[in-house]
Amino acid sequence: MTQDTRTRMLEKTATLLQHRGYYGTSLSDILSASAAPRGSLYFHFPGGKDQLVIEATRAAAELATGELRHLLDTMERPAAAVRAYAEGAAHLMRETDFTFGCPVAPVILDAAGNVPELAELCRATIEGWQELMRDAFARAGLAPHRTAPLALLAVAAIEGALIIARANRDATPLEAVGAELEAMIEAAFEWDLSGSRST
Repeated sequence: MTQDTRTRMLEKTATLLQHRGYYGTSLSDILSASAAPRGSLYFHFPGGKDQLVIEATRAAAELATGELRHLLDTMERPAAAVRAYAEGAAHLMRETDFTFGCPVAPVILDAAGNVPELAELCRATIEGWQELMRDAFARAGLAPHRTAPLALLAVAAIEGALIIARANRDATPLEAVGAELEAMIEAAFEWDLSGSRST
């Protein structure tokens, strides 16, 4: 039961953060959403709101990172894996009535800089997504000078599509971006920026 309460608080905090950001998420909101008694907050999270937000953000980020890693490791083509990741996010958006989103973007935009550990977690998460893609592109034979820019483009495009999809309550932008990224990444494996074959 103790673990259930703690897990529930983490899950509800992550959801609230995606909707309201750091400052828009109050302790009262968290306790209400998780149906947790007030005394449970400092029992499970002695560091208060900051500890709870950091742990909730880390848990949500690890889920997203794990899914991306799984797709890049198991699918034959990294371009298809990137598209599948975007399409998976689109599916989750529809399934959660558009409550799903990036686990770190709302925190970055709202207050990450005021909590150094949280800011570092968000920075490392986004860098980790790029690194996973860079490594997958390199393993598949993409020219070294193309891996980092293409990974940056892919992460930026998906992040932007998440915002557009949330704003419109329509997940098709994520699917469209995923399809375009797949085509661009496939093309990059055939031609580098100088016009010569990259593999």
